[in-house]
Amino acid sequence: MAQNCSHHSTRSCRTLKGSKQRSFLKWAGGKFALIEPIVKQLPTGNRLVEPFVGAASVFLNTDYEHYWLNDINPDLIDVYRRLQSSPEQLIEATRPLFTAANNQADVYYQLRNEFNQSQAGLRRASLFIYFNRHGYNGLCRYNRSGGFNVPFGRYKRPYFPEQEMRAFAAKAHLATFTCLPFEQVFANVQSGDVVYCDPPYAPLSATASFTAYAGNGFSSDAQLKLAECANQCAKEQRSPVLISNHDLDSTRFWYQEASITELNVRRNISRNGNGRGKVKELLALYAIAE
Repeated sequence: MAQNCSHHSTRSCRTLKGSKQRSFLKWAGGKFALIEPIVKQLPTGNRLVEPFVGAASVFLNTDYEHYWLNDINPDLIDVYRRLQSSPEQLIEATRPLFTAANNQADVYYQLRNEFNQSQAGLRRASLFIYFNRHGYNGLCRYNRSGGFNVPFGRYKRPYFPEQEMRAFAAKAHLATFTCLPFEQVFANVQSGDVVYCDPPYAPLSATASFTAYAGNGFSSDAQLKLAECANQCAKEQRSPVLISNHDLDSTRFWYQEASITELNVRRNISRNGNGRGKVKELLALYAIAE
């Protein structure tokens, strides 16, 4: 499965060879389909830092010695930490939720109400995985009050991702998980780190924005701030940064200091079936000046 890498004291090879490892989470904009071009662009280094880890496909399909995996979503990070520390407990707590009786709209909305009234804990973490597989299109979305508001997905038989959860848990000992604003992550990047950013994508149109991911959106100002952090990180902290986003005039402007690689990928989410097609995306690499 894994390529035999001769680890040097200052370098790690970037990727596992062979079959790709899927995340246990369905994820809008997940990077499983783009692993090869992403890995091709990722520099080598000791530690991979992901300020927007999302479904963690890049983590699962690379081979760095250490990882710092961050996300602004506390529910996501809590699930990851539980898989790191007590995977069997989370798997066994989640398994009973994946039954035909629970795959009904009225039960889904009852559980959603329970989730929105709950505090962080094992039950909330297991419900998060349930919603990921039973909710519409695998979306993770919150309202302004912080309430999870994804509607019922109407799938015939939602898949319980036990093996994928175990695969994540088996590798999680290499990672440190945090729930911080991306600016704080960049402020603590060290020489020898490689940074990969998969921020909430710039919308293709004014009506196509799904940026209510963590309840507070991700504005154009935030996109510009991310580009500035990436440029500074490469120049001053001497750590390369790779960012993925839509290929738009706006992103080309934000990433004008980076080297751009164009990608053509199939869009996974659309409000209607006719909208699922090829959309242009890009990879922006802020390399260390030699």
